[in-house]
Amino acid sequence: MTLTIFLGSLFGLMLLGMPIAFALMLTGVALMVHLDFFDAQLVAQNMLSGADNYPLMAVPFFILAGELMNAGGISQRIINLAVSLVGHIKGGLGYVTIGASVMLASLSGSAIADTAALATLLIPMMRDHGYPVPRSAGLIASGGIIAPIIPPSMPFIIFGVTTNTSISSLFMAGIVPGLLMGIGLVCAWMFVVRDMTVKLQPKASGRERLKALGDGIWALALPVIIIGGLRGGIFTPTEAAVVAAVYSLFVALFVYRQVTLAQLVPLLVQAARTTSTVMFLCAAALVSSYMVTLADLPQQMTELLAPLMDNPKLLMLAIACLLLAVGTVMDLTPTILVLGPVLTPLAIKAGIDPAYFGVMFVLVGTLGLIHPPVCTVLNVVCGVARISLESATKGIWPFLLTYIVLLGLLIAVPEIVTAPLHFFH
Repeated sequence: MTLTIFLGSLFGLMLLGMPIAFALMLTGVALMVHLDFFDAQLVAQNMLSGADNYPLMAVPFFILAGELMNAGGISQRIINLAVSLVGHIKGGLGYVTIGASVMLASLSGSAIADTAALATLLIPMMRDHGYPVPRSAGLIASGGIIAPIIPPSMPFIIFGVTTNTSISSLFMAGIVPGLLMGIGLVCAWMFVVRDMTVKLQPKASGRERLKALGDGIWALALPVIIIGGLRGGIFTPTEAAVVAAVYSLFVALFVYRQVTLAQLVPLLVQAARTTSTVMFLCAAALVSSYMVTLADLPQQMTELLAPLMDNPKLLMLAIACLLLAVGTVMDLTPTILVLGPVLTPLAIKAGIDPAYFGVMFVLVGTLGLIHPPVCTVLNVVCGVARISLESATKGIWPFLLTYIVLLGLLIAVPEIVTAPLHFFH
């Protein structure tokens, strides 16, 4: 009965068009009423606790770093470097997209920010060189969702805070799956580009490549600093976010000089707006998360999935199918906030490594960003490319299918995700 009230309240309120943050908060209130101990002060205390969380301080700094990277020319130089290296081969701009996606993913951790930057810069280039726009849009959207998997990753931070999972372990466990996503896209693009007739970029000379490398070296240094600092115990993930923001500010102001002091104000305002949305979601989610724990919903879920508890791989497959279904109606952050606290105890009880589960949870959730009807990331690309969602959906299917195959591989061989944890620790 409690599980029915939780799911009925949440999805009922969402169907009525209520913003997800308020739906989460009122779902917690509905559980309070059901358990007969409603207390408005408890709601307020949980919301305050949800926002007053040290690891969550990483979110505004990574968001600010992403804004500074895009405005400060860091994204542009990453793309210029990729163009100089592989732009001249057939389908080169597609490989540029994939390479830039992986490199940008290691800088910002935001799928929407990376996708917007890539689409703005690459869609016009690909259109001018004869690449089919729907297929180009599909590739850029697919590359954009690598950002939540390769550290630094804001979804990993939110998952870690929500489920009490080590954020550093999540970061390290995400490196290999993120790189495999890039490799998978390369394989899919090699298959897709065979039948395309496109204009080739002129081959860059050695001098031009060295110049592009020199321009991009400041951007390439950031992931080395972050991963090296985390691995060496120099700073925590929260402190890494501050390092990323300060480094991006320094590069944008004094190295590339594409941001002036006057331009900082709108960048700070935009970062603050995005941060307020995420933080209010986290605050509201703690109300429902608190009630989920109090009502013992994980135990009820355990009883429902009891036949699968002795087979972790089968359980992971079932959870992946559930998350794929949820991803058709819910964005990634709400999915983490709603289902993370419910499913993580279940996975741990079944013997699944919590860092592995977190990576898989976020990976499956990111697929919802590129398949209809929610498909936030795909909608961003459609807006930039000025094409219909239907056209982009047709263009994305080879890459979405590649990710599904990769997902099956990671479920069948979890050591691909967990083995690097032993190396980094």
